[in-house]
Amino acid sequence: VQLQASGGGLVQAGGSLRLSCAASGDIFRINAMAWYRQSPGKQRESVAGITSGGGTNYADSVKGRFTISRDNAKNTVYLQMDSLKPEDTAVYYCNMRIARFGDIWSSNNYWGQGTLVTVSS
Repeated sequence: VQLQASGGGLVQAGGSLRLSCAASGDIFRINAMAWYRQSPGKQRESVAGITSGGGTNYADSVKGRFTISRDNAKNTVYLQMDSLKPEDTAVYYCNMRIARFGDIWSSNNYWGQGTLVTVSS
């Protein structure tokens, strides 16, 4: 199983970016999907999550600005980021909890490679 994240880049404060993360490989079912981020010198933190049923949760710092969504047919999770602030600058990582064929009763965490988001003031 591989996760491929894309969509990062340089944007001015107040701008928008949309991150995508697609999973491929031996996938039976994807349960929760999520985005995390890590800034230099800081620990990785949760940004947003979405359950298999579509329930969402957000870090307080991004509520009202970021929107997480998923396309189950494409095994993809998105993060729409609006009203970006310089403090949103970080490497963003996608995370999925995936059950594989041959072991459908258990699931494991998989991470994407990270995509850099830089917000200039």
